[in-house]
Amino acid sequence: MFGVFQPSKGIAKFLGGWLFLLAVGGIYGLVSLFNPAVVAEAGALFQTMALRVLPILALVFVLLFFAGLFLQPAWLAQHLGRAGGFGGWAFTIIFGVLSVGPLYAWYPLLGDLKAKGMSGALIATFLYSRSLKLPLLPLMVHYFGLGYTVALSVGIVVFSVASGLLMQTLAGIDDAEQTEGR
Repeated sequence: MFGVFQPSKGIAKFLGGWLFLLAVGGIYGLVSLFNPAVVAEAGALFQTMALRVLPILALVFVLLFFAGLFLQPAWLAQHLGRAGGFGGWAFTIIFGVLSVGPLYAWYPLLGDLKAKGMSGALIATFLYSRSLKLPLLPLMVHYFGLGYTVALSVGIVVFSVASGLLMQTLAGIDDAEQTEGR
């Protein structure tokens, strides 16, 4: 995880990301020979995007650090695993709604929580419930009305749980077996 070589994963898988980065850099180098303005524009867009994403990534990695420091696998399995019950679902939905930043920035933290015993159904629920954005609710009420906003918000919450249950059923993966295999 995080670019550290793990012999069981194989050299090809380890080098895959680095080879892709090298290939993209080579393509940019080749394009810069023919049209340096396009590469300069792409570099400026990348810099703008990186400046927006880096604070969120920093927050996620701080949360990842504290999760690794304080969250014990037994506690996670009890509260966010199959036996988590209503509290686990509610906790997941609330933090899904409150989460900010790009979705892919949350993958490392969710992967770590999955390795420690978080249910795959709750991960799917978290990802789905992120579509409900609290800062945008007043704007939605303004344009679509209170009834529509409440109905849509309740629908998102209900379908986030349904999505989690569906993924658990379709995936057919026993969370405990997957966690033990890591």
